[in-house]
Amino acid sequence: MTGHQVVRWTEAGEPREARWRSASGAPPPRRIEIADDTTTADAAFRLASAGTGLLWRGDYQNARQLLSALGRRIDRRRSASREPGSPAEAFHRHRHAQSRRARTLSLLLVPLDPDHVVPLRRAPDVRQACLEAYGPADEPALVPLRELLGVIGAHEWRKKGVPVPALGARIHPHYGVFSPVRGEYVDLVARAPLPSRELAFDVGAGTGVLAAVLARRGVGRVVATDQDARALACARDNITRLGLTDRVVVRHADLFPPGRAPLVVCNPPWVPAQPTSPLEAAVYDPGGRMLRAFLTRLPGHLAPGGEAWLILSDLAEHLGLRTRSELLDAFELAGLTVVGRLDIAPRHRRATAPDDPLRTARAAEVTSLWRLTVR
Repeated sequence: MTGHQVVRWTEAGEPREARWRSASGAPPPRRIEIADDTTTADAAFRLASAGTGLLWRGDYQNARQLLSALGRRIDRRRSASREPGSPAEAFHRHRHAQSRRARTLSLLLVPLDPDHVVPLRRAPDVRQACLEAYGPADEPALVPLRELLGVIGAHEWRKKGVPVPALGARIHPHYGVFSPVRGEYVDLVARAPLPSRELAFDVGAGTGVLAAVLARRGVGRVVATDQDARALACARDNITRLGLTDRVVVRHADLFPPGRAPLVVCNPPWVPAQPTSPLEAAVYDPGGRMLRAFLTRLPGHLAPGGEAWLILSDLAEHLGLRTRSELLDAFELAGLTVVGRLDIAPRHRRATAPDDPLRTARAAEVTSLWRLTVR
């Protein structure tokens, strides 16, 4: 078993090993104990809180119940320790608590036999879901139950798709690719005045939803780019499903494809903070690196008289992580001029959730499509 992270433990007096799977890149636990239907939630919580992995050998559905019980215990502890502070301090505490919660819950492990079979009572058939997320497997593995549930959920979303009213169709997100469940940014692209119908670049395409919207609006050719292999496969799949392969091409690129376009569209991560998993990279941009790189390189890829659409939430401003003047200064430094802006309020559930520690910032959030030209 080479080329992959391996987790080792002792069971029934015998040494065991298996491949370690973690989408977040978390290291395997240094210590593993066997847990089953006789393990109480309190005992499991004590062990997981101390960093001990719990390899489940009982009923699969009971493992799901135990995971929920662990989550409730963590949340009760978090509720009792809330502190006042600035929005930025609240954000960083929230992120730290989220990370600790994820790390603790990820210590409840389930086995995967070769070909992605879960050898537990009442376990579902997860072979196709795991094949989509992990690829073929011919060796045993251990996976956090929390991650496996995410893999199963992603498979269901991929099957049924996410309705996108602006397309009159569904987008089918793949595992590890940000789903367009927050449809307000799509609506902005659907109603902004087109500066040209000749050619557009969709930078950071993800599922390909914005490229599809542009093509459906009559743009003759759209070049959609991304660096992530999962996103590229996902975008190509969606463009094919929508019958748009004659108008949209998906390419691997570091931001921009070669050449210039009269319309360049980008919906970058909107919070300048460190992601803790590949999926979070669609939301969190360390130090705003992608945003700065996009703005700096944009003039070299925008055709004369062309327009760029930067779709960006102002949540970071309400959290005290970036100011509006810093954003405007970045435009100025890149030699860009704002010629217009469209705004839309968020519609997602968390914008009004009373138990969200960031609810004040989320309630004030606005997503904007900034129309930019080169000076």
